Amino acid sequence: MPSVRNDIHNSSVPVLCQSCEARHQGICGALSSEQLLTLSQHTRRVRRQAGEELLADAEPITSYGNVLRGVVKLSKVLEDGRQQVVGLQFAPDLLGRLFASESRVTAEAASDVELCMVPKTALEQLVRDNAALEHRVTLQALRELDEAREWMVTLGRKTAAEKVASFLYLIASHIDPTQDRVTTFDLPLSRADIGDFLGLTIETVSRQMSKLKADGVIEIENYRHISVPDLARLRMRCG
Repeated sequence: MPSVRNDIHNSSVPVLCQSCEARHQGICGALSSEQLLTLSQHTRRVRRQAGEELLADAEPITSYGNVLRGVVKLSKVLEDGRQQVVGLQFAPDLLGRLFASESRVTAEAASDVELCMVPKTALEQLVRDNAALEHRVTLQALRELDEAREWMVTLGRKTAAEKVASFLYLIASHIDPTQDRVTTFDLPLSRADIGDFLGLTIETVSRQMSKLKADGVIEIENYRHISVPDLARLRMRCG
């Protein structure tokens, strides 16, 4: 697979794609230079600030978003206003359910995010015409299904301490998957959202994070900045 450095000297790769850090790992990694050029004629990059809604539940889907940077929060809201966070998306995930007519979740920027937006008709036609792209999209969907099943185990069987550790490990391993030891990140969710995600109270979340800090598993600065000196040690606390 060509490197970004080689892409810069490859005039057939669109300029917008040459600097895209998520391209090779995302859906675009299955496209040829010619297909990238065709797709780039329809795409646009957008930036959204933390807290902005990207897609509403039951909203008609007109485009898909390839996550380039940041974290997207997926949630369901009940009629009485209660919210359940049902998933998180990171680069290079695809925001939006392929071939669906409307969204089944509310998508919100959990942190500042950057997305490459692709019209629904353009991407779906490419998927129909490109077996490699269809394969990559299917693999992503299956990975998300596997992660959802793993999270069912977390919610149903793990202790509060294991749930909080599992959440932190999820963020740490997705923010910078190349790191296998030390990693740092800003929490993309508030304590309240973490509680919604884990089925815990805010107080329980804070108490368990304080315990992890006291045990030297994590370091916390300015309430939301997390450092993990040893990912393997954090993983051991996940149960």
